Amino acid sequence: MRAAWTYKRIAEAGGWPTLPAGTILKAGDKGPLVTSLRQRLAMEGDLPPTSSASAAFDPELAAAVKRFQARHGLPESGAVRARTLEALNTPALTRHRQLTASAQRLAGSTFSFGERYVVVNIPSAAVEAVEAGQVARRYVAVAGKADRPSPAVETRVTAVNLNPTWTVPVSLIKKDIIPHVRKDPAYLEKMKIRILDAKGQEVDPKTLDWSTQSAVNYTLRQDPGAINSLGQIRIDMPNKHAVYMHDTPKKQLFAQDARFHSSGCVRVADVGDFAEWLLRGTKGQSGAWTRAGIDAAIASTTRQDIRLDRPVPVAWIYLTGYATADGTVHFRDDVYGLDLPKSDPAPEPQMVDVPATSSTKPKRL
Repeated sequence: MRAAWTYKRIAEAGGWPTLPAGTILKAGDKGPLVTSLRQRLAMEGDLPPTSSASAAFDPELAAAVKRFQARHGLPESGAVRARTLEALNTPALTRHRQLTASAQRLAGSTFSFGERYVVVNIPSAAVEAVEAGQVARRYVAVAGKADRPSPAVETRVTAVNLNPTWTVPVSLIKKDIIPHVRKDPAYLEKMKIRILDAKGQEVDPKTLDWSTQSAVNYTLRQDPGAINSLGQIRIDMPNKHAVYMHDTPKKQLFAQDARFHSSGCVRVADVGDFAEWLLRGTKGQSGAWTRAGIDAAIASTTRQDIRLDRPVPVAWIYLTGYATADGTVHFRDDVYGLDLPKSDPAPEPQMVDVPATSSTKPKRL
């Protein structure tokens, strides 16, 4: 909230200078636009005020641009191009609104902080494992699409599932599976998805009428394996939204700058390392779980559900603006439009409220 007041004062004083659309600035450039960039960066503290008059794009200015980019979750190139320009030209009043809205979303939290806990900031598409008040490990993540958003959640991680199966939720059978099968009748076989009836008996896909929605009356379950939509590890965290964290066969998505591709769940890069951190203190048949032990269990291809001896608190939050302990203020894009003024509200996300009482129940991915 202190940061919010700072940005409100900047806005009330007239805001900061903007750069013309299409501006590109890089090391070695000179001129009035470089001077404007210096003045802009000085207003948020990325550049010392005493350096704001020079017209040269020198190493000091490149370092300031990198600091600005880091605070906004942008690639730290040290040059000003389209995405950095957009962030630079975002009004101070918008930044004030992001900080205020983020603080308000946290106001009702009753999160049970412990010695170890996990935080997922959805707009950052990042997972942080916190230990003794410090971020011990940070992982790149993929969060929900704008039309299938990841919800705010406060719960506990209770288990790690190795080589999980995936039971396709009805919503995804309608939106994804049926259209795929209509285009490619061999799709289910390729994806190793079985159709089961109410008695658990396997059904031949050819016996279903795929021109209708009849497939929703069956259970569609994907076998464990490298192409499983959950990947090879699933992090169980019971909650009313039926969402969780997991691996993915589409690891190329982690390299993207904008990582909002899931149907609500959070995919975690290097999830094996994350699982090892979560399982610290949980004993296996041959002693404490290690990364090597996890990898060996996955290589066996056998499904294994490991319950944590001490569940780890986890919170999924939506912070588009926040300040760290050293006073540095960070911003992220409002991917779900939750910061919009009340007079122009964003559409309410449609959440699926499914009790997560069993890891075999249909879940959103």
